[in-house]
Amino acid sequence: MPELPEVEVTCRGLRLHLLGRTVVTVRSSGKSLRQPIAEDLIRHCLCAKAIHAVERRAKYILIRFEGKAVLVVHLGMTGKLGVFPRDGEAAKHDHLALSLDNESELRFNDARRFGSVVVWPGDEAEELEQTFLARQGLEPFSAEFTGENLYELARQCRLPIKSFLMDSRRISGIGNIYANETLFAAGIHPLCPANSLSTEQWQDLATCAVRILKQAIAAGGSTISDFLGASGQPGYFQLQLAVYGKKGEECSQCGEEIEKEVIGGRATFFCARCQKRRHQG
Repeated sequence: MPELPEVEVTCRGLRLHLLGRTVVTVRSSGKSLRQPIAEDLIRHCLCAKAIHAVERRAKYILIRFEGKAVLVVHLGMTGKLGVFPRDGEAAKHDHLALSLDNESELRFNDARRFGSVVVWPGDEAEELEQTFLARQGLEPFSAEFTGENLYELARQCRLPIKSFLMDSRRISGIGNIYANETLFAAGIHPLCPANSLSTEQWQDLATCAVRILKQAIAAGGSTISDFLGASGQPGYFQLQLAVYGKKGEECSQCGEEIEKEVIGGRATFFCARCQKRRHQG
C-alpha cells in the first residue's frame, strides 16, 4: 500500500503537470472503487474549472479547483494517479480520467479497486474538509509532531508501539514499511507498549520517523509491489531498507538475524539485539 512518502512523491509529480490546467471532460469505467465514483457530480463540479493546487494530507491527495471544489483521492492498495497523453491507449484498470486543456489526461488506475475518489463541491468543501481533518492524526511533518505531544497522545495507550504508529487516528501516514524502519532506527522493540516510552524516547522516535520519511521521498518512495509515481517511475527507497522484508538476513548494525512477527495483522521485521524487548520508559 502506498504510504506517506509514495503519496507525497505522487503529489509533487502531479503539480508539474496539473497546476493551471483546466478539466475539459470526465469519464469513468462505471465500476465501483471503495465506493461508487460519482461521475455526474465530478463532471458538474470540475468541468471548465482550473486546478489551483495539489496537496497531501495523511495518505490522501487533495486536488483543489477554481470555485473551491476539491477532488480527494486515496490510492488504496494498488492505486496509481498519473498524467498521460489523451490519445494514448487506456490501461485495463483505469477507472477515472479527467481530460485536460493541453491534450493530456489525469488517470486513476486501481487493479484491486480498494482506492477511492470523491469530490467535495465548492459550497460544501470547507465543512467537509473540517470533518475530514478531524479524523486524521498528527501529521509527521507538522510542528505538532513532537516527543511531548506524542507522549501525551500515548500515555494511556497500551497498544504495541508498532500498532500505535500505524493508527491513522493518532498519526497520519506512517504505514507498515516506515513503522518498521522507524522503530529499528530508534532501537525500540515493536511490541513495546506505547505508554511505556518516555518523552525523550518519543522525541527520538519522532526525529527518526521524519528523517526516514524525508529520505524515502528523496528516493522517490518504495516500490515493493507495483508503486509508480505520477511520472510512471518506480521508487528506490527499498534499496535503503534496514529491516523491512529482510527476515533471516543479517542486521546491518550487529549481524544478528532479522526476525519477523505478525503484529496487528501486519508483517513486522526487527532485530532482537538492537531492539531489545524490555520496559522502554
